[in-house]
Amino acid sequence: MFSELGYRPLDFGPVSSDGDPRREMRAMLDTHARQYVQPVIRRTAQGCLRLGLTPNQVTWSAFIIGMGAAAVEVGSRPVAAVILLWLSAYLDAVDGSMARERHQTSPWGTLLDITFDRLVELGIIVALAIRFPDARLLLVLLTAGIVFSMTVFLTVGALAEKQGMKSFYYQAGLAERTEGIILLSVMMLWSGALLWTTAAFVVVEIVTAVQRLREAYRLFEGTSPP
Repeated sequence: MFSELGYRPLDFGPVSSDGDPRREMRAMLDTHARQYVQPVIRRTAQGCLRLGLTPNQVTWSAFIIGMGAAAVEVGSRPVAAVILLWLSAYLDAVDGSMARERHQTSPWGTLLDITFDRLVELGIIVALAIRFPDARLLLVLLTAGIVFSMTVFLTVGALAEKQGMKSFYYQAGLAERTEGIILLSVMMLWSGALLWTTAAFVVVEIVTAVQRLREAYRLFEGTSPP
C-alpha cells in the first residue's frame, strides 16, 4: 500500500528541503496521506508487537494474503479479492511501522517488502489475464510499465548510495503503491472497463518512470534534463 510506509528503509529523512530535487516531485496519496493514516497504522503496529509478532512475520502475512487475493480473483470473486488485497496492503504499511517502533529497520526487510509488493501486483495481473484473455496484451504492457518504473526507482537508489548518500534515495512519483492498489481494485471490480483502466494504468506507470528519470538526471548531473 503506502510505499513510503510499507518499505522498511534505513532512513528516508524529510521528503523535501531547499535544493533537494525531491521537492519538485508531485507524488500523490502515499506521500501526502501519511500524516492522516500513520496514527492508525502505528496503533496496529504496537498491537502486533504486544502479541509478540515480528515485522518480517507481518511482511510474510501481507504477502500470503495478497497472493490469496490473486487466487480469489481467479475464482471470479472480485469483491472478496479486493478486500484481501487492501488487507495485504494495510499490513504492508504496518510492518514498516513495527520495524521503526523497535528500531529494527534492515536492508533485508526492505528487500522483502519491495519484492513481495511486486509479486502481489503481478499475481493480480496474472489473475486478471486468466479471467479476461482479451485484455492480455494490455496487461503485458502494464507489467512492462511496472518493471520500467521500478528499474529506475531501484537503480537510482543504488547509484545515489554509491555517491555518498547515507540512505536509500526514495523517489516519489505520480503513481506510488496506493494509486496502484486503487487502480488494481477498479480493474477487478469493474471488469467491463478493464481495457480502459488497464490502459490508464500503463500511462500512469510510464509517466511515473519518466518523472523519476528526470529527477535522476537532476540528481546526478546537477541540472535539468534537456
